[in-house]
Amino acid sequence: MKRLLKKKRETHSVELNELIDKCKKKERTAQKELFLRYKDDLYFLSLKYCRNQEQAEDNVHDTFIEVFQKIHTYKGTGSFEGWMKRMAIFKAIDKFKKGLKDNITYNPELGSDAEVAEETIECLSLSRILSCIQKLPDQYRLVFNLYQLDGFTHKEIARELGISEGTSNSNYHRAKKLLKKEINHLRQQAS
Repeated sequence: MKRLLKKKRETHSVELNELIDKCKKKERTAQKELFLRYKDDLYFLSLKYCRNQEQAEDNVHDTFIEVFQKIHTYKGTGSFEGWMKRMAIFKAIDKFKKGLKDNITYNPELGSDAEVAEETIECLSLSRILSCIQKLPDQYRLVFNLYQLDGFTHKEIARELGISEGTSNSNYHRAKKLLKKEINHLRQQAS
């Protein structure tokens, strides 16, 4: 069984490497195949960072433009999918930075206690939870996703968003508090 799985991974890796090589040569059919293979993954990832479906679609489109422009820089070390996902995340962050007009101010009603009971989350569909995340103020949403869902540190987030580590940490806790409030509200509506 292990041999079969290893063989399957090696075959997929060879196919992907061939596809990447063809994309580096700007072969349209290879670019289309790569797009079709990864568009859904990048769309779902973009939904976490974007305010709505249209922005997520735009982010995927912009990401693939950059992927095809920079594919020659991919050296084959590390996950190709991970390389593209980071590109999608940073595209969304760049759009956020360009559109940054409002500073987030401290709201004393938001504390740092933001634990949500597992049964609260289990009663909601993934799309409802994603909708709650999308309703967060932009900077809170970005910090929450980068830290909680994609494993960035507050130091890395601070550097990417041009904020302090303390602000990143504070925004993360405030995002959790707002999510808790929204999820509890949805749960009450469902009861």
